[in-house]
Amino acid sequence: MTRTAPFAPEELDRHGFLGERIRVWQPRAGYRSGADTVLLAAACPARAGQRVLDLGCGGGVATFCLATRIQDLTLHGLEVQPAYADLARRNADALGIAMTVHEGDVAAIPATLRETQVDHVIANPPYYDEFASTPPGDPGKDRAFRADASLAVWIDTALRRLTTGGWLTVIHRTDCLPVLLAALEGRAGAIAIKPLAPRTGRPADRLILRARKGAAAPLTLHAPFVMHDGTRHERDSDPFSEAAERVLRDAAPLDF
Repeated sequence: MTRTAPFAPEELDRHGFLGERIRVWQPRAGYRSGADTVLLAAACPARAGQRVLDLGCGGGVATFCLATRIQDLTLHGLEVQPAYADLARRNADALGIAMTVHEGDVAAIPATLRETQVDHVIANPPYYDEFASTPPGDPGKDRAFRADASLAVWIDTALRRLTTGGWLTVIHRTDCLPVLLAALEGRAGAIAIKPLAPRTGRPADRLILRARKGAAAPLTLHAPFVMHDGTRHERDSDPFSEAAERVLRDAAPLDF
């Protein structure tokens, strides 16, 4: 189900990112951006003056994190849920960040975006398909977490919007890597994969993938990025690793 009605003030609270460099409105009960969103923005290799599209932008947090680190970007977002598209615009206005938010589905993008070409696409596609998971109670969160368009469709849409030589940056579940690679076959290269491990010695459950449209360079599998110190969760305030602190708090790029 899609959330259409704009969020009322009492449905929102403000959440800080990048060590409080930015503060955005997020739903109290709906989909809320977290560490994955910040990591996605940190992994995008954009440079000043380039154009960026955030597929499934939600309230715009990934875009705002990227704009905090890199100045003079032309920013676009695509969001299927009108309430979240409205929230992204409200957040952008509050932060003084110029962002064009388009409403539509990745499987049928709106005319306002169809002729747009960008240098970078960033995406955090829904982690679960429509029939493979129990829906959360909130309809907006349900739509954000459970896809009704396949991961291959997300990748196809991203590649169509990229200029030749442009970069796609995606964060997703590790077990979906075969689908990601199949969708990129023959269309993008210079693929770089950064596994995201919760702790040293633990399997990586998520990954960040970067690929360059039209490139032919071979794939590179990088060392894991470790999120937390220690071997197990021992207290409520679970410490991030030093590397994670630099990215999540200090707005450092996530180097590949």
